[in-house]
Amino acid sequence: MASLRDLGLSEYEARAYRALLKTGPTTAKELSRVSDVPMGRIYDVLNSIETYNLVRSQSASRPKKYVAVEPQTALDRLLEDKKRELEEKAQQYEGIVDELVGELESAEPVEETFWTAAVGPDETVDLLVERLAAADERIIMVASSSSQQFDMDTVGDLIVEELGNALDRGVDVSLLMRPELVNELPESVGERYRSHLARHEQFSVRTAPNVSGTFELIDNAEVCIEVPHPLNADETFAVIDLKDREFAANVRSEFDPRWDEAEPLTL
Repeated sequence: MASLRDLGLSEYEARAYRALLKTGPTTAKELSRVSDVPMGRIYDVLNSIETYNLVRSQSASRPKKYVAVEPQTALDRLLEDKKRELEEKAQQYEGIVDELVGELESAEPVEETFWTAAVGPDETVDLLVERLAAADERIIMVASSSSQQFDMDTVGDLIVEELGNALDRGVDVSLLMRPELVNELPESVGERYRSHLARHEQFSVRTAPNVSGTFELIDNAEVCIEVPHPLNADETFAVIDLKDREFAANVRSEFDPRWDEAEPLTL
């Protein structure tokens, strides 16, 4: 159950404000009695909620009287205070992340061969998006059949968004696919690529008939190989991420001549 404490008030502050709503203008002594806030604490509590702009005081009266601000106004003020705190926290955490990124990325990259795999729709997408986000120089995407990178649903949006982020940070993106695949893609997919990616000079698409497999080559250092589902070739069953410069170089050597012979395409 929600309470004023969820918005930052202490137990005594919440009691005092609720009591003021019932009593109307009243003195600290009377409020202490009604709210069960000890007399020794009531003035500190009233000063605190007055700082939150939840009560108004009548200084001219003797003894001094207090009245509660209307609930909607009071809650809006507490909400704004919380939003401001969260924004400050977010800025603080962003600063910490920026500092740590510089520190952690200064470490020498590990060149040892390493592979990992993800199975299942969510896991494969997470791995693919993660590796695209790690690209610093170039992303090569090869598609011989429809796969999750071209889906019409949220998955396709995630891939396009991550490719757009890569292009924004200066990464070259090359997409090579079979000509037949162009006609298989829904119009919405072409529109999404045109609106989000085509405006970048570093983004290029070509088609070639001798394209096989579906994979992503990242920074000439690792390859994400998409494994089709055995019962549905249009669905990605798993993604294998292999970080091996020698293997990546072999893949690149096979890709380059096909890319040179491929026909440019405007999506």
